[in-house]
Amino acid sequence: MTADIRRLAKALGYEPQDAELLEQALTHRSASAVNNERLEFLGDALIGFVIAEALWDRFPAADEGRLSRMRASLVKRESLAKLARDLRLGDYLRLGAGELRSGGHARDSILADALEAVLGAVYRDAGFEVARRVALSLFHAKLEQTDASRAGKDPKTRLQELLQARKRPLPEYVVVAIDGDQHDQTFTVSCVLQDDDLSSRGIGTSRRRAEQAAAELMLEQIRDV
Repeated sequence: MTADIRRLAKALGYEPQDAELLEQALTHRSASAVNNERLEFLGDALIGFVIAEALWDRFPAADEGRLSRMRASLVKRESLAKLARDLRLGDYLRLGAGELRSGGHARDSILADALEAVLGAVYRDAGFEVARRVALSLFHAKLEQTDASRAGKDPKTRLQELLQARKRPLPEYVVVAIDGDQHDQTFTVSCVLQDDDLSSRGIGTSRRRAEQAAAELMLEQIRDV
């Protein structure tokens, strides 16, 4: 077992029997024909089910639509990429030369896919109950922060409603930067409150997603003020 796999396993709270599965989970298709795509397929299904079950137990009064919206928020690409960064998965990834040059180790899509593959590897190596425990541990903080009453409203809507309730001007969203190739762009958007000289910046794979991320950060700044 390599030092990287040992560190990752420790962070996951899991002792692998077959370290090669975790190594495969960290191998992007640009680096090898034996890569993480099949494990990603399993991990995606596993995460979807585990989070759906957790939400079912946590919110017994929520209907199917609200449960679906909460699950979508928890398992979306940006959320998975954030968890992958918390695990420092980018440090362990095996990428081809082109992806290395273009900063693939920091790209949301690659990080999210790798996290799914890692959980797929845990499932194949140790079974469902261990994989479920690892997944719930990773998602614990996000599950604790999930509020069923907010599930139907995105951050921009919630920010707008909060500002209107306080009789404040609506925010302005400005695209600060667009990076990456045409087919794989990353947008950076600033959310500005003109009456308070406050701003936040969000990053996403589309302008809309970046605006939502910026709005979420702005909400965190002003919610308790």
